[in-house]
Amino acid sequence: MKKLLKSKSLIFTSVLIVLYILISVLMFEGKLTRSQQAILLKMCSSIILAMSLNLVVGSLGELSLGHAGFFCVGAYAGGYFAVNANLPLPLVFVIALIIGGITGALFGFFISSTILRLRGDYLAIVTLAYGELIRSFVKIIPALGGTRGLIGVPSLGARGKQFLYMFAVVIVSFILISNFTRSRHGRAINSIRDNAIAAQSIGININRYKVMTFTISAFFAGMAGVVFAFFKSNLEPSDFTYNLSIEALLMVVFGGMGNLFGSVVAAAAITALPEILRDAEEYRLLIYAISLILLMIFTSNPKLVELRKRIMPKTLFAGRRKEGATDDNA
Repeated sequence: MKKLLKSKSLIFTSVLIVLYILISVLMFEGKLTRSQQAILLKMCSSIILAMSLNLVVGSLGELSLGHAGFFCVGAYAGGYFAVNANLPLPLVFVIALIIGGITGALFGFFISSTILRLRGDYLAIVTLAYGELIRSFVKIIPALGGTRGLIGVPSLGARGKQFLYMFAVVIVSFILISNFTRSRHGRAINSIRDNAIAAQSIGININRYKVMTFTISAFFAGMAGVVFAFFKSNLEPSDFTYNLSIEALLMVVFGGMGNLFGSVVAAAAITALPEILRDAEEYRLLIYAISLILLMIFTSNPKLVELRKRIMPKTLFAGRRKEGATDDNA
């Protein structure tokens, strides 16, 4: 079963690389409009954010609504470095990614250490509060622009060049998270999700793995924030409200709980949908809401689930829970 999962990951990674090359060529040749290019760049940060949240919600089985906070501190930390650094832009981008990721991880470690005993709705409420607290904290720091926000994050160049850097981060993040979920630590985290009491009985330190998962997840959320900062250039506190956490959760749910492949596809679709409907004017939000409802029905209705399994690739839509159970039995 491990070989099967590994082959699926290799196939999906290969698909991402092919898309990376194809879209880059289209961008450099001017075949895409500016709005299409902007959607693709925004997708990069959304996909990384969805994959990071998938670690907590899908693999660990905990409900977190505070990932906008990790996204926020990563964006501001990496963006602040980029604004003040006097280095070549590619190097600035790489260092900013590391700074944003580490900053997010530090916040993730601190927050997860304080909420170890909470589960379910209580955990969701507290993480939501922490996310809003982080956003409010950023607003009162003068060095980060206060309520005005952080202005002047340098651009990586033309849209095609930006995509080269940003989607490369998506591919690297996918490979790292995929390998982590298949590792011994990833299987331990899945066992906690499936049966915490049984996991503890065989010597798995539940608290340590919870903190580890939140910290790693926050690291990638911080990196996603840096990608967003370089895309948007001017950061505002209003970019990081709890709506962002809800949207990231929708991506994970629609893609399949614990399904990393599905999170990538769902994040791309949900990010693109509002932009595609922009010309619909006053009907845009109504169509968007109806589309989300239909998508939720499609992913949860038992009869439609069976139909979906017959006509769609299992690689994209099969949940990790069954695969994890098969791994344990193997």
